Amino acid sequence: MRIDIVTIFPEMFAPVVGSSILKRAQAGRRVRIQIHDLRDYTTDKRRTVDDRPYGGGPGMVMKPEPIFKAVEAIEAKAHGPRRPKRQRACRMILMAAQGTPLTQAHAQRLCGLSHLVLIAGHYEGVDERVRRALVDEEISIGDYVLTGGELPAMVLVDSVVRLIPGVLGHERATEEESFADGWLEYPQYTRPPAFRGMAVPEALRCGHHEQVARWRKLQAVARTLTTRPDMVNRRTIR
Repeated sequence: MRIDIVTIFPEMFAPVVGSSILKRAQAGRRVRIQIHDLRDYTTDKRRTVDDRPYGGGPGMVMKPEPIFKAVEAIEAKAHGPRRPKRQRACRMILMAAQGTPLTQAHAQRLCGLSHLVLIAGHYEGVDERVRRALVDEEISIGDYVLTGGELPAMVLVDSVVRLIPGVLGHERATEEESFADGWLEYPQYTRPPAFRGMAVPEALRCGHHEQVARWRKLQAVARTLTTRPDMVNRRTIR
């Protein structure tokens, strides 16, 4: 998989994409992540990426010209001459507060693609012509507003890359976790078997696989009912 990120703060990404699982995924050639400074695609001496909104109002709006130049250059380098929007070989994603909320199912779908281009929005947002002509979808990481799209882009990259086969090492590493099957993850324990008066449940120490599986499922359902009852309303308990 290839992931290109367009941002006005490229320095924010190095500590994240250059550490831990993301670093290993790149070293293992599971994913290629490239960060692009949007200001490199401007034409004026001040490297301007924003301007005042038509109609007035507070804040600034990101200009269309540098964004178009950036994503078209990325696409041309990776896939050749520009194609119509519906025939692209890459998925253009705008990180924006008004986008579709990111879910585990969403991350799994994006994981199946070969090339993602993420645009980190800023200020009061991007010129609407960027959405109309370039963007395939808009993604949000929650119902709140951040100062920019850089942190959401990092979250999206992490949630997608960890799902790429071979990245986490164990084949089942992503199967039994929160949201994988519609439930929150069950409680986890490790050694010692007793700590400060708190013991590991007997069901996990018995060595009986069916009993362990049943305990985990019941705990996952109970935790979901308590913490995220909204998830239960969307499915049938089985």
